[in-house]
Amino acid sequence: MTKSIPKIWAILPAAGAGKRFSTQKPKQFFELNGQLVAEHSLHRLRAIPQIEAIIIPSDIDCTLWSQVPSLQQSNVKQVKGGEQRAHSVLNGLLSLDHMASDNDWVLVHDIARPCITPADINKLIDAVEHHSAGGILTASVNETLKKVSSDQQVEATVDRAQYRMAQTPQIFKFRLLKAAIESCLKAGITPTDEAFAIEYAGLPVLAVEGRQDNIKITRHEDLAIASAILNSQES
Repeated sequence: MTKSIPKIWAILPAAGAGKRFSTQKPKQFFELNGQLVAEHSLHRLRAIPQIEAIIIPSDIDCTLWSQVPSLQQSNVKQVKGGEQRAHSVLNGLLSLDHMASDNDWVLVHDIARPCITPADINKLIDAVEHHSAGGILTASVNETLKKVSSDQQVEATVDRAQYRMAQTPQIFKFRLLKAAIESCLKAGITPTDEAFAIEYAGLPVLAVEGRQDNIKITRHEDLAIASAILNSQES
């Protein structure tokens, strides 16, 4: 009997209001180099032919999505988002229940990371091919790292060599990720990212070194930084 080749599915949780960024509209609907942030992120994922479909858990009733051309693609689908990121990702996973096999891969990416390169996405996919659970892109900590108390006093200097900044995409096997998130939520724990849920389940997570310019847009000044990064990547 021939063993089937695992498929790759993508989820872009996009239900958050992003009020730290703006009270007017979510950050994915701000313009960046002539396109919305959401379109940049979707365009980067659509450049990966191995991805079967891209699921966007989001506020389906938001009219601003009409300004995102990638939504017209047949393999891009919106589903209802959740209260927090983990709930949105779980909604995305549930929408794949009738399509994905247990050992298929699910790649989760922040819609506010428009500078991810297709090369780094492929690097992550290749790195986890024979891994038992999956892995994440990470970035080295290049600054001196301090431990600070609640009253903002420096307590210690931490060895930065032991730490990495978690990025996305994060990619895990469909069955494992779905079960891990459900287990966390059932225990009253809201995982901050997919790797947290996998770690909570006691499963290994591979750290794959990514590019430093795979930034997440969280503040207005990040738009200018992302613009410069995209210009640099395209030059």
